[in-house]
Amino acid sequence: MAKEAARNIGPVVLLGPPGAGKGTQSKKIVERYGIPQISTGDLLREHVRAGTDLGRQAKVVMDRGELVPDDLLYDLVADRLRQPDCRYGFILDGFPRTAAQAGWLDAFLDREVFEKKQEKCPPVVIRLDVDYNQLLQRLAGRRSCPTCERIYNIHLQPPRTDGLCDVDGTKLVIRDDDREEVVARRLSAYETQTRPVADYYHAQGRLVTINADRPVDEVTAAIFGVIDTHAAEHSDCEPSR
Repeated sequence: MAKEAARNIGPVVLLGPPGAGKGTQSKKIVERYGIPQISTGDLLREHVRAGTDLGRQAKVVMDRGELVPDDLLYDLVADRLRQPDCRYGFILDGFPRTAAQAGWLDAFLDREVFEKKQEKCPPVVIRLDVDYNQLLQRLAGRRSCPTCERIYNIHLQPPRTDGLCDVDGTKLVIRDDDREEVVARRLSAYETQTRPVADYYHAQGRLVTINADRPVDEVTAAIFGVIDTHAAEHSDCEPSR
């Protein structure tokens, strides 16, 4: 990992619906390249907990049950991307969620994060594509143990005894988020809200789609190949000092 971390990987944007495996693949990217995974949800919680000015502003909005406005979210993301550990690259989790946010990110990266030599240093944008029925299996098939919190899948990774945890024999439960009707709404919301982000990058010829129906290791290898190729093509871009 140390060898990979010494390279300038640049920004990585990982897109895909719930259940596509973004969390699993993000961890593998972090391990290989030594770059941080940046979650906007985590950023909000950290700033609120620390009582920063941005955190106080966000808390007022969230306490009203409203979404944090883009201007405030931009300040949070910009503050994080300026940190030294982002020098050689980072993975964005939960951002951008709209085409407007993607446009802001492009402008920010071009203006502030990377020094330009011959060309811009855009993020590598990877979309994990999974068949709809496969997503339903992955999400609606999940069962969890309320005692040890171990997760199973009745289709893909079932317990040895139907309905019971392998570890402690506790009866498995279906979390509200894993009920089929809820899963269907989540997938529909993704299509409506996040699809424009993929369209934005596709229109610029920057979207790489990977078939994530395959085994995890095959998907990981494909992602690494995309990142390595992108890094080589933009090797003349240096991180800002």
